[in-house]
Amino acid sequence: MGNSGFIARNILATSVFARTRALVRKYFYFEMTKRNLRLFTLFLACLTQPALCMGQDSNSQPSDEVSQASKPADFNTDIYYRNKLEFSLETGVLPINIPFVFDFFVGGNYNWQNPLHYTLVPIFPSLRWQMGTVRGPWILRGNTDLTLTLSFTAIPRGPETRYGAFDLGVRRNFVHRNWRVAPYFELRGGAGFINAKGPDGVPWAQGGDFTFTLMLGSGVRYNFNPRYSMDFGASYMHVSDAYLCHPSYCDNGINVYGPMVGFNVRLGKPKQESSQ
Repeated sequence: MGNSGFIARNILATSVFARTRALVRKYFYFEMTKRNLRLFTLFLACLTQPALCMGQDSNSQPSDEVSQASKPADFNTDIYYRNKLEFSLETGVLPINIPFVFDFFVGGNYNWQNPLHYTLVPIFPSLRWQMGTVRGPWILRGNTDLTLTLSFTAIPRGPETRYGAFDLGVRRNFVHRNWRVAPYFELRGGAGFINAKGPDGVPWAQGGDFTFTLMLGSGVRYNFNPRYSMDFGASYMHVSDAYLCHPSYCDNGINVYGPMVGFNVRLGKPKQESSQ
């Protein structure tokens, strides 16, 4: 009996120990699983943190735009904008006679020998159409005008006395933020009629009534407000028959330059009203 009781106690103790061991293993396994889950969750959080930062950066962009928008507005956006129409009236005196500036294109060497000296007084009523908004990098920032001109030119010095033409041109306005002064460069070309005196026997005069015009100009535009502005600059003007009367008459041409001044006025409603 003593041995059997001892054996029974050993078996019971062994069974209790085994159950306790199993419970302990189960507990630690459960705890390790929870810990691993926590570590995995933390790892995922670390991975998603850059995405959250990117999201915060993208959300912060509007604030940057707001800060940029808080800069002083450029009043030139109310002066230079797409489809703006202006009426322009220009005049000047062109008394300085020079060789044809593109003489090398026609085989010349700028050896100007015409003894006649001209003075032209052009009067240019024009319609200007701004073809775009202000854009471009730094010094090239600006917009472009298309110019339609019905011109009349008086000739107080020279054998001819008058010249009328239709001209088409482009002008580039160089516009800087909040500057009332805007430099410009322009090019015009056209055709018209002059009272040529070459057929009347005047030497070195123009050989035919139908002639062509080429003009180059540059200067500055001063804007009083979005409606009114003035131009101050200098222009070169070439008038000739482009060898249409050759060989009966030499194409002597007229090549002069001098100061110009102009006045511009907006046609139609301001930008804000026209866009509504």
